[in-house]
Amino acid sequence: MMKATFKKYILNFKQPSGTSRGILKTKETYFLVVEDGYKKGIGECGLFRGLSADDRNDYENKLQWLCDNINLEKDNLLKALIEFPSIQFGLEQALLSFKSSDKFTLFPSKFTEGKQAISINGLIWMGTVDFMKQQIKEKLADGFTTIKLKIGAIDFDKEIELLKLIRKDYTANEIELRVDANGAFAPENALEKLKRLSDYDLHSIEQPIKAGQWQEMALLCEKTPLPIALDEELIGVFKTTDKQKLIETIKPQFIILKPSLVGGINGSNEWIEVSTSQKALWWITSALESNIGLNAIAQYTYSLKTTMPQGLGTGGLFTNNFNSPLEVKSGQLHYNSKLKWQFSL
Repeated sequence: MMKATFKKYILNFKQPSGTSRGILKTKETYFLVVEDGYKKGIGECGLFRGLSADDRNDYENKLQWLCDNINLEKDNLLKALIEFPSIQFGLEQALLSFKSSDKFTLFPSKFTEGKQAISINGLIWMGTVDFMKQQIKEKLADGFTTIKLKIGAIDFDKEIELLKLIRKDYTANEIELRVDANGAFAPENALEKLKRLSDYDLHSIEQPIKAGQWQEMALLCEKTPLPIALDEELIGVFKTTDKQKLIETIKPQFIILKPSLVGGINGSNEWIEVSTSQKALWWITSALESNIGLNAIAQYTYSLKTTMPQGLGTGGLFTNNFNSPLEVKSGQLHYNSKLKWQFSL
């Protein structure tokens, strides 16, 4: 018989990080531990306050319910947790970890053996123009060939100037540029802004307008000169039929999967199946998890055999993250087996 417990943990940013939803200084998360007296498994329930569909007052009550019922069948637990996607993912991780020989190798592969790496994008946080320029310079120096910029917080013309500066020195063949608006554009002027952005050979734009406006987003995806990736749009869509309806209605060029926000491995697999049937491509992004959750996302992502750069470069953001074999070098995420895990709560 297994026993399960959970514990809350606050991650502290090394420096405040700007998004269109405000400045982030801390990130709340939870760890689920399952054990039977001999073995132990660890999973991260990466709640994202203000964004997760399961940012609810009964979140800890649901975690306690899971701990009390941990010996039920996995499928029954996942069904009961359908409105708590981050807990679903934490459960999947904990059970895989429990079965692992070392708690951290969830998907054994050439990635976990350190023989292959995952291409990732370099993330540029919102801030002053000078701050964003500094980040861009650092990412290029670190060997990134794909850069993602958060936009929508400073003056749009200044953001255009940043893109112009990059394109002045680097062609689209040299640097792939992605932008993420986090729903910052108004539907009535979004297409005009997309046309201006398209002058700079961008790979894509994430979530140009706020989620929930399916018809407006569908019109944008139909007329856009720049590929659109759905992100927040997927959050809170739990039923398979609703996922199919969303993708069939909007017809996006891409979707972005954050396992902690869309139901973990099972939920991500379902979104991939639905989007692929409509010829929409996808990539996977972390959602400010600690290295425990990031490790699970990275290993799962590698198992899907995708070559597109992923959004998995967030492990170095926190002062109190856990030491792990995850290492970013030359625009890739590596699993360096010479580096050891140091996890304690």
